[in-house]
Amino acid sequence: MGKDLKGKELGKGLRQKANGVYSARYVDRFGNRKEIYDRSLAELKRKLNTALYDDAKGNNVEDDSVTLSQWFKSWIEIHKYKVIRDNTKMHYTQLYTKHIEPFLGKKKLKDITQLNIKALLKELDQKGYHYETKNKVRIMLLDMFDKAMVDNYVLKNPCKGIRLARDEKKDMRVFSREEQAEFFECSKGTFYDNLFVVAVSTGLRQGEICALTWDDIDFEKKEISVTKTLLYQKLEGDTQKEFHLNPPKTRTSKRTVPISKQCEIALKKQYIQRNNVMARKSAKPLEGFENLLFTTKYGTPICNQILLDAIKRIIEEINLCRDELEQFEPFSPHCFRHTFATRCFEAGIQPKTVQTYLGHATLQMTMDLYTSVLENHRQEEMQKLENVLNDVLECGDINIEERFKQEQAKKEKVVPIRRLG
Repeated sequence: MGKDLKGKELGKGLRQKANGVYSARYVDRFGNRKEIYDRSLAELKRKLNTALYDDAKGNNVEDDSVTLSQWFKSWIEIHKYKVIRDNTKMHYTQLYTKHIEPFLGKKKLKDITQLNIKALLKELDQKGYHYETKNKVRIMLLDMFDKAMVDNYVLKNPCKGIRLARDEKKDMRVFSREEQAEFFECSKGTFYDNLFVVAVSTGLRQGEICALTWDDIDFEKKEISVTKTLLYQKLEGDTQKEFHLNPPKTRTSKRTVPISKQCEIALKKQYIQRNNVMARKSAKPLEGFENLLFTTKYGTPICNQILLDAIKRIIEEINLCRDELEQFEPFSPHCFRHTFATRCFEAGIQPKTVQTYLGHATLQMTMDLYTSVLENHRQEEMQKLENVLNDVLECGDINIEERFKQEQAKKEKVVPIRRLG
């Protein structure tokens, strides 16, 4: 039993300190020793009763002093251990450090509200970040607080119920048929032309193409097996950016893609080109990447910047013969993938089939990406139907005209009968 400064008994766990402040001690449901302070004994007892009630009802947390940054470290090292790949872990860390930590990192988990989360998202919006970045921040915080609830660090998830409106949809860079023909006409004979042809003929992602080996090509079945992707990133443990061969982006990204005739020729040309490159004294293939089908002029793996530079040179060549108002617009290698999908839809290939070609996780993802393309395709198909219907109507008009002429001809053949008088 504790006493006050005058020696009066206060009750179990209660006492008065030398400075006159009353304190109450108790052990919570997690086995943690807690202590409450107040200058008023009555107020202290009220706080104690509330704390004991919340403890009994499970309305308290294990440690209410944990900050968001402290929790992020536990979340990434424990809850995400062997759940995400190293490059994803690095991406999450960069995302948190750049966008979340400066705004919320020092706040205690228990004090972060839905208003705080919305304020963060608003700030990102005002700084010009697009939907993808803002939504990644929202999803990451949602998972962090879900795991914090499981571990009894918060009672509710402040991210629950927060929705983001997509930015106004920006047109994807897709070649028109004329642009595609002009680009590949100018690209002929350049070092990376075979890669560009395979990209626009298969819809493979850049990393998937650059990770291909000759064993992935089956000319008898006329298909390419996509089993890996090439990354050029600084992952955990790296001192600088390094090449890494990883599994494909998602489970559905592991797939087979059919080979067209143009693609087959490009692959065979690339096989010859690669062997010539590797036979040169200047070839310096990296250990572990010796069997790559697509390489640089030195037999090394290809990174994104190399392809961007190669594309830029071709565009500059095209634009030399174009008026300044009709310049060929720059594009990234991903344009080949979008163009492939667009040509598929124009050819009448079903969206579900296109989904399997692209390796999208869901059909909805394919439909969302190519809504405008599908809409244009539907309009073109409707125009075809209208043309058929017009032909039918014209046939009807022609029939009426023919019947009219026949009736006129009958009338002219009728000979009037004379009366005998």
